[in-house]
Amino acid sequence: MVKDYTFEKRKFVIGGAAVAIVLLFLVRLFDLQIMTDTYKKNADSNAFLKKIQYPSRGAIYDRNGKLLVFNQPAYDINFVPREVTALDTADFCRTLNISKEQFDKRMQDVRNRRMNPGYSRYTEQTFMTQLSAEECGVFQEKLFKFPGFSIQRRTIRQYSYQVAGHTLGDIGEVSMKEIEDDDYYIRGDYIGKQGIEKSYEPYLRGEKGVEILLRDAHGRIQGSYKNGQDDVPSIPGKNLTLSMDIELQMLGERLMKNKIGAIVAIEPKTGEILCMVSSPTFDPHLMIGRQRGKNHQLLQADRQKPLLNRAIMGVYPPGSTFKTAQALTFLQEEIIQPSTAFSCARGFHYGNLHVGCHAHASPLALIPAIATSCNAYFCWGLFRMFGDKKYGSAQKAITVWKDYMVSQGFGYRLGTDLPSEKAGFIPNAKFYDKAYRNSWNGLTVISIAIGQGEVLSTPLQMANLSATIANRGYYITPHMVKEIQDNRIDTLFRTKKQTTISPEHYETVAAGMRAAVTGVTGSATCRAAGTILPNVEVCGKTGTAQNRGHDHSAFIGFAPLHQPKIAIAVYVENGGWGARYGVPYGALMMEQYLTGKLSPASEKLAETLISSVIPYGNEER
Repeated sequence: MVKDYTFEKRKFVIGGAAVAIVLLFLVRLFDLQIMTDTYKKNADSNAFLKKIQYPSRGAIYDRNGKLLVFNQPAYDINFVPREVTALDTADFCRTLNISKEQFDKRMQDVRNRRMNPGYSRYTEQTFMTQLSAEECGVFQEKLFKFPGFSIQRRTIRQYSYQVAGHTLGDIGEVSMKEIEDDDYYIRGDYIGKQGIEKSYEPYLRGEKGVEILLRDAHGRIQGSYKNGQDDVPSIPGKNLTLSMDIELQMLGERLMKNKIGAIVAIEPKTGEILCMVSSPTFDPHLMIGRQRGKNHQLLQADRQKPLLNRAIMGVYPPGSTFKTAQALTFLQEEIIQPSTAFSCARGFHYGNLHVGCHAHASPLALIPAIATSCNAYFCWGLFRMFGDKKYGSAQKAITVWKDYMVSQGFGYRLGTDLPSEKAGFIPNAKFYDKAYRNSWNGLTVISIAIGQGEVLSTPLQMANLSATIANRGYYITPHMVKEIQDNRIDTLFRTKKQTTISPEHYETVAAGMRAAVTGVTGSATCRAAGTILPNVEVCGKTGTAQNRGHDHSAFIGFAPLHQPKIAIAVYVENGGWGARYGVPYGALMMEQYLTGKLSPASEKLAETLISSVIPYGNEER
């Protein structure tokens, strides 16, 4: 009997096809029910509306408990795309005072998955943000005409004062990168963009909540689902207390009106920043609401760069304020003793090289050299160090020198709790080897002895140097936040950083800075500080940083001499001699902080300085 192999093969083919069809259905069912949530979203959106409950953002206070930043109500317009039907676009646009073109663009942007990766027709999207109560009231009256749209209550920032814009920062709508970096955010959320608002965003923002509402078959809200049992309440953001003294900040910004530069004051024993002034500045109220973007562009286009926080981002030659750091280095390396004297014939002379100086007694020991700010003294000190045989070469000597500068807080970011801090610059052997093709010595780079040449620092670093001298050899990383509600601040802001220089050398330098005020050693560059604060042992050091145009006016100082409460740095671009603006500004700030107010005489002096005009290149501003 012959078998029918054709029939046998047909059975296998039919059976295989049946199995394949079953597997296809199973895979599709698995994909629909497990892998894809489109239908679930569709069903859920018909039955439920999940409304995000946004937390109130943490408030910000100054060191004395004065409210600086708080919240006020604002409203967003949201919509669910699949529910927007039969919309009268013309009436909708009139109600929100927008054009048809703006409406169309916004809808296109929302549907653009590159710009809005979380887009779904079934989930709530943001149409417009930060409406005022008045704008929202007009829209609320017509809300029944606009199916699919709803109002979301939010908050925006409000400011008690018109100062400290750089420090406080602001909030703005999240960018695509910020959404990608942190899944906490969705399109339309706000995030800290600058200053404290940016640095402490995780604390200030709080945690979102969710309210689940039940819909009927027509999409109308019927109330809470399960009486709110599955709702998740929002958690408010943490309040911050800053180390800033707002009265001191206001005085600093008033003094710097119509000038360019910075003032930074620090409490030495804690590293807390008492004020951080950058000029020109801006009113933080400009960064509120829907006009934020427009105002930000205008500030960005300003040639004087008001958005630049010069206190931490401006890098300048420190000038003669840097001589204090040099003195400490020379003493520690035993290049000089406090009694070591150098002559000054109106400057430093070596062969054809000449670094000028002003008239004063000669020769001078270290303390009067600091008091009179003798250029020759510190040039001779650096020349002697770089030529000392114990180092073997200028390259090795500058490596030692740089290590001392880094130890004192220069050349690297200090690590403050404000964003975008700059490092400044301290040159090393590799830098000079490249610049001079391995042929250089102490004379080649002599200008760094007086804070010129390649040396660059920020006003924050200069204030930190002053605080380090006040503490006789240590500093705590300067920081602006004093306390976080229910949290400890970072241990970085409580840890003492000892320099590699012995405390006794700081006593010598502090004595020189005190002599600069009292004039006990002869001429004194900071005598005006003693006039403003006759009953306080003020210590100071001026700086006149050379510039292509007019010189910059600088000052560092602290007070009192013993148990100091404030250390300060002042830098006024194109302000001329350090004694012209740096010293009186520093002393006035000290008076405000130590006594709580300015005397009538000091107030008169302040007004005179504020009204004065500083030449800027060939212009006057």
